[in-house]
Amino acid sequence: MTEFSYTESVDVRYQDHDTMGHVNNAVYVTYMEEARFAYLTEGVGIPADELGMVVANLTVDFRRPVEYARDVEVGVSVTDVGDSSFTMAYEVRDDEGVAVEGESVQVALDPETKETRPVPESWRTAFDELEG
Repeated sequence: MTEFSYTESVDVRYQDHDTMGHVNNAVYVTYMEEARFAYLTEGVGIPADELGMVVANLTVDFRRPVEYARDVEVGVSVTDVGDSSFTMAYEVRDDEGVAVEGESVQVALDPETKETRPVPESWRTAFDELEG
């Protein structure tokens, strides 16, 4: 796996497959979401009720299908932190290697006003510590 600071194992459910026996393309976004949530809550320790942010951009590059795997590994890292947003990179792998690569940009929001806010300093510090 490419160097990622955090990896989450995600179960592949029967219902994740399409009529071709592949994991449906939309499901990979859910796998990345699960890895993002785990990175932020378990990896860097942000309480779930303090994750005031929205996904502003999401890209997914499909390399090959995943067929009837029991689970996939999703590597995730924060690759850039701006004033009010941060970028995360993803890689979804099964036993045969990389299937999907992705990237998302999250914008930090004030939990009360729902307005854009600076990325909290505590998040920046936690990202730096995990990313090394």
